[in-house]
Amino acid sequence: MAKHKDLLPKILETGSNELEIIEFRMYEDLGNGKIYEWILGVNVAKVKEVILRPQNIIKSPGMPKEVEGMAKIRDEIVPIVNLAEWMNINEASEGKYVIVMEFLREIIGVIVHDAKRIRRIKWTDISKAPPSIYERLGGKVIGVVEIENKELLLLLDFEGILDELGMIKIFGIEEVDEEISHHEEKESFNALILDDSPVARRIIRNILEKDGHKVFEASSGLEGIDFLNNVLKEAKEEGKDITDYIQIIISDIEMPGMDGLTFTKKIKEHPEFSKIPVIINTSLSDKATVDKAAFVNADAHLVKFDAPDLLKLVHKYAIKKTGGRIDV
Repeated sequence: MAKHKDLLPKILETGSNELEIIEFRMYEDLGNGKIYEWILGVNVAKVKEVILRPQNIIKSPGMPKEVEGMAKIRDEIVPIVNLAEWMNINEASEGKYVIVMEFLREIIGVIVHDAKRIRRIKWTDISKAPPSIYERLGGKVIGVVEIENKELLLLLDFEGILDELGMIKIFGIEEVDEEISHHEEKESFNALILDDSPVARRIIRNILEKDGHKVFEASSGLEGIDFLNNVLKEAKEEGKDITDYIQIIISDIEMPGMDGLTFTKKIKEHPEFSKIPVIINTSLSDKATVDKAAFVNADAHLVKFDAPDLLKLVHKYAIKKTGGRIDV
């Protein structure tokens, strides 16, 4: 048992609804000698390391202006995103550090002005960003956390940022399109997808709907629980089972309010909800994440965005209803 605890820290062992973030800074020159300090954060699970800014960053033709170039980091050629350029701020100083992240099967570096500390927070402490900040950052904010001195720490939506820069890859989508065109009839299911990123929900919805499935959406574990409670109420009134209405759940991990691990744990402990299979679909591909998904009894784990694998898992795990599904 001790070995298992070493593998899964207590913070994530049972879906504790907590996460650790790396807190960093961006300094904006407002003019007249004034400097604004942006307090930002990213989930530690996405971070490989924090390094000093590489000396040799080589710009390649056709790259977005927000991409500083490519750099060799530990024998990997890594695209380096200039966060100040993406944020459209006048830098008070040149970025000193690069946060090297691995998610969505990609490794990227992000130039930041300063890296401060690792901070542990609860997903329940994360709230929506004020409209002014949300609009200023193009909606690419997962949420905000109030820290010391009533300052706001912003969690950036790096999936959304990469999508905006055209750097998100959807694996196997051509293979799916070809397979669908050769099959007129296939089982279809009602799927509930949970993801705080509108970009991720759009991509997953498109993949599922192309395959003939009906999709319902929630942006957090809390919304997912509310949705399922409403479905369960309707099912009982109609004398039906909840699996007549929802045959599969596909959940992200990183979501404000209630993360996907906590959501899955609650689903699997519920006498009715536990009948519905849960696929954890996340940007994180490390072994620890796979182990965490298994620990909360998820039926499967998948790294975004692999279209063929997603559909294979849906057809493998979704509840088959011989009498046909019932629309919610």
